[in-house]
Amino acid sequence: MEKPRNVFVIGPMGAGKTTVGKLLAEALGLEFVDTDREIERRTGADIAWIFDVEGEEGFRRREAAMLDELTARQGVLVATGGGAVIDEENRKRLISRGTVIYLDAPLEQQVERTSHDRNRPLLQSGEPREVLERLRDERDPLYREVADHVFTADRRSAKVLAGEIARVLREGQD
Repeated sequence: MEKPRNVFVIGPMGAGKTTVGKLLAEALGLEFVDTDREIERRTGADIAWIFDVEGEEGFRRREAAMLDELTARQGVLVATGGGAVIDEENRKRLISRGTVIYLDAPLEQQVERTSHDRNRPLLQSGEPREVLERLRDERDPLYREVADHVFTADRRSAKVLAGEIARVLREGQD
């Protein structure tokens, strides 16, 4: 059975899921949606505020509902939040509803890219490097469990990386 024509980009914060995802969606002719931005748009509140008011559990419920809705569409590229894979139902949806790209990033790059971002609630308590390392240890096996393809966001530009991913995905359709 052929997978639906959807692409889901997963990976840790700071990997470039949104930036690469937008370029990849354009290259593949898909609609781009970022789950975090869509949650913010619909609630009128930023993710940090949702975490403050509803806690991580409340945010994860919103995220799961959003992911269920978005992955049920056709012709979309969805960039997920870094923790979307924690929920088993989310993982099942990703696997069954499209092609999953795990965009990994070296820890140093994650630290560098997230160092000035105050809209990342999980990095507001504790040493960011330690938090990122712990999240990597917890989530990497889950990312790999659902991924059809793994790419590393290294020092290549987002455009070059998106082009490489698009080429691999097109070759898989031949």
